[in-house]
Amino acid sequence: MLDKESITNSKVKNMDRSTVSARWNAVFRGLAAEPRREIVLALSNAGCDQAVQLPAAAIPPDGVIDREQLRISLHHTHLPMLSDNGYVEWSTEPFVAERGPAFPEVQSVLEAVIADAGRLPDALVEGDGRLERSVESG
Repeated sequence: MLDKESITNSKVKNMDRSTVSARWNAVFRGLAAEPRREIVLALSNAGCDQAVQLPAAAIPPDGVIDREQLRISLHHTHLPMLSDNGYVEWSTEPFVAERGPAFPEVQSVLEAVIADAGRLPDALVEGDGRLERSVESG
């Protein structure tokens, strides 16, 4: 039979595990769309206290995008998702984004994926110039 302390410790461990699981889920949702990944990379390359210009920072280097459509999707979908999880802070005038308090969560995962792109299946690398260059450079 479990005593009260064991039950309490078990609940704390389960709560911590669920919190960590929720953070991982949020990271993967945050990185699930290319414009969000591009914003994370742009902020990674900018100084810690530097903002990046939108929509330019959300455009992939080898992509052709309708800037007005991107601006709308950033405003209504991508930036709120990143902001709700504390990854970025953004404003409309000027239209910029900067690092939020939880930015290192998405930054570290995305940088790890790029650094280890050589281990990814070809289907996830081919056609993505950044990952292809990472594989080529070894």
